[in-house]
Amino acid sequence: MTYSGFLNSSLLALRSGIILVLLLLFSATGSGLLAQTDTPDPARFEQEIDAFANWDAKNSSPEDALLFVGSSSIGFWDSAEAFPGYPVINRGFGGSHITDVLYYFDRVIGRFDPSLIVFYCGENDIASGLDSDLVFNDFTELLTQIDEAFPDTDFLYVSIKPSNSRLEHTDRFEAFNKRVETFMKAQNRLHYIDLASPLIGDNGLPDDTFFVDDRLHLNSEGYRLWNEKMRTFLAENF
Repeated sequence: MTYSGFLNSSLLALRSGIILVLLLLFSATGSGLLAQTDTPDPARFEQEIDAFANWDAKNSSPEDALLFVGSSSIGFWDSAEAFPGYPVINRGFGGSHITDVLYYFDRVIGRFDPSLIVFYCGENDIASGLDSDLVFNDFTELLTQIDEAFPDTDFLYVSIKPSNSRLEHTDRFEAFNKRVETFMKAQNRLHYIDLASPLIGDNGLPDDTFFVDDRLHLNSEGYRLWNEKMRTFLAENF
């Protein structure tokens, strides 16, 4: 084979390789292999939601309750014990996204008539790679549903917490918190509480003494800090 023939063959092989790589990239993007762009199936929580329903069927729900709703930071929060002077309902289910709360709205929010909804969710959404604009749209959709169902109910957004297990998402968490805080300032009955800052150490990083071994979920000391700030908020507003 001449040099020019060898060169043409090499260029053809290279071009074919590039096309193959591009096809694989497009395929991977479409199937979600490169980035998480699709919200997860809410059916994965059916058993947990059924457990809530079974409990509700056997127990009466307090009126004008503080309704804690959201992901594991809510689910692990001993909210009834932490706020004994208030009627409390906890409907946190770990790993949930805002879209899951929307999907199960009637079963975890709509069936109650709370005086205040304490909400923590969105961390899993952003950490999974979902676009922040999409997550914010889900959040405002939830607020719309709440306003339609309970026009007199107050709503408290608990800021997304930092953690060393999700350190790479810190900037996105902070940006989302600020966006929500700005939005809340222009709305009646909507409140924002910063429970992220107390978890930051002197070095500017999340302090692991407030977290369990997974460096993601709070331990009792972390919840103690949250309880202190929450009690102040409740005393001033409720």
